[in-house]
Amino acid sequence: MGAQLRVYKQKISSAQTTKKITKAMELIAASRIQKAMARVRAASPFARAVTSAVSAVATYSSVDHPLTTERENIRRSAVVIFTSDRGLAGAFNSQILREGLELAELLRSQGKEVVFYLVGRKAVGYFQFRRMASIEQWVGDTDTPQFSTAEEISEAVLKAYRAGGENDGVDEIHLVYNRFVSMMTQSPESVRLLPLEVIEAHEAPSHSEIYPLYEFEPDAETVLDALLPVYVQSRIFNALLQSSAAKHAATQKAMKSASDNADKLITDYTRLRNNARQAEITQQIAEIVGGADALSSGK
Repeated sequence: MGAQLRVYKQKISSAQTTKKITKAMELIAASRIQKAMARVRAASPFARAVTSAVSAVATYSSVDHPLTTERENIRRSAVVIFTSDRGLAGAFNSQILREGLELAELLRSQGKEVVFYLVGRKAVGYFQFRRMASIEQWVGDTDTPQFSTAEEISEAVLKAYRAGGENDGVDEIHLVYNRFVSMMTQSPESVRLLPLEVIEAHEAPSHSEIYPLYEFEPDAETVLDALLPVYVQSRIFNALLQSSAAKHAATQKAMKSASDNADKLITDYTRLRNNARQAEITQQIAEIVGGADALSSGK
């Protein structure tokens, strides 16, 4: 009985230590997510405005720009997968890797060759373990993404896109990342970054609608040349920020679940320890009574 009590005490102590760690990590994630959400709220309006402006300019200027015109024969597609550098975030990384690989299978079924660009150590480790090839990798800047990382990624994918699939480049670019929906929900998102899907104006505007007027200086193509890299950078930076906020939310949820499980283990082991202690006391009482009976009968 004594050995059994010691085992239960050790398990209770281990669960309590684990709970302290997971609780601390939950509080850290809760503090970080507020900052991450603030950055998403600050960056999202700019990304939407740039997307709207580029789409409108491309539509109403009637310019066939290389970045807005879909190529007749799409040979190679790039998939940029955004994961985190750290784990302990539940299904955050596994679901986005699954989403990226499912997208790759869909593109291959359409006769396209798929190449990968990886963001985050978890994606890099996953691909290395399975001996899967990737073009470029970026690690170490997923918790608090910097705009310089978005610039590096956009420069790499734009260079490949301008080269084209026939010259070892790509003909389209897809982003796969976790979108922050709420503290409890992080949704995998797949979007086509390039070629840009511009808005189409099939009907004349009504009297209540006023479309924006643009003057191009020196010309529409030069304006698009300047706008589109900004658009790509803003979309990639927004994906980095969304992924960062979603990761902190997933970490908080996972650590809260771990703390709750530790509480349950402590309760269960405490009950088992009390049962073992009660059984030990009962056995001691039985031995004392038995000894007293033996002494009394011996007299």
